[in-house]
Amino acid sequence: MNIGISTSVIQRGRSGVAQYVFALLRAFLPFAERHCFTLFVLEEDLPLFAFAQQNMKIVPVPERFRPPLKNILWHQTRLPRLARQHRLDVLHVPSYRRMLWPRPCVLVATIHDLAPFRLANKYDWKRMFYGRVIARSLAHRQDEIIAVSQHTGRDILDFFHFPAERLTMIYNGLDHARFFPGAREEAKNFVARKHKLRQPFFLFVARLEHPVKNHARLIEAFNKFKAGTRSDWQLVLAGSDWHGAEVIHALVRQSPFTREIRCLGFVPDGDLAAWYRAADVFVYPSLFEGFGLPPMEAMACGCPVISSTRG
Repeated sequence: MNIGISTSVIQRGRSGVAQYVFALLRAFLPFAERHCFTLFVLEEDLPLFAFAQQNMKIVPVPERFRPPLKNILWHQTRLPRLARQHRLDVLHVPSYRRMLWPRPCVLVATIHDLAPFRLANKYDWKRMFYGRVIARSLAHRQDEIIAVSQHTGRDILDFFHFPAERLTMIYNGLDHARFFPGAREEAKNFVARKHKLRQPFFLFVARLEHPVKNHARLIEAFNKFKAGTRSDWQLVLAGSDWHGAEVIHALVRQSPFTREIRCLGFVPDGDLAAWYRAADVFVYPSLFEGFGLPPMEAMACGCPVISSTRG
């Protein structure tokens, strides 16, 4: 079988969808002798797929198609032609934002969440319209849709009115070779050496996205915690800037405990498990998640978790 996978939604490897795609491909590697896997990869993302290049065919996609609108048009015009050219039997698009209308072969999509239906202010009106109206029509062009959780599966049935017999739930999982309890003292020494962080700390791993990830209330809660306890605990925010990040940075600067709030930016995958092991508590106050991988990763590393119940 010739299987195509679109990878342009990974946001340079700095998203949960990226981790999903990488893990999926690693799981597919043992099957590459029996099946042909064709990956469509934006040019600057090519190094991220070095682990697959010996076993899978990689088709570079010009960088000019990275911006969202151009990327959507590429999926609707160029990708169907490529699917026919490479004689694909099935094409997997791991995001509802890029589902195809043309049907050059069997189409499979993964939907991680339907946030536009749950959060009125997650995106600007154009993206909200796309997620609520256009994506709903595109969903019905797919032969099969994969949901990563029961919550997302119910949303697909309720909001997209998608046939239940064409919906499959395949839950997100963990790479237990990466996420396991490990040596806490070694992890503590790692963060102390790399970031001069020696006090106890709360850790939040998520894109700096306002208001969806709920950083604002977390910072407010941290301020109250510090004022009420006079403790030496710190708050560590690990994640790259996203929509509304300027609001979060402003709240950090305005905090009376601004020196106790550390913004790390994007944490490389290789360092993530060490941060989970070093943290005294992992916090995840997100307003909405289709699944929410970080709390599960933290628990797998032996870190206590405080989480919202959204999603």
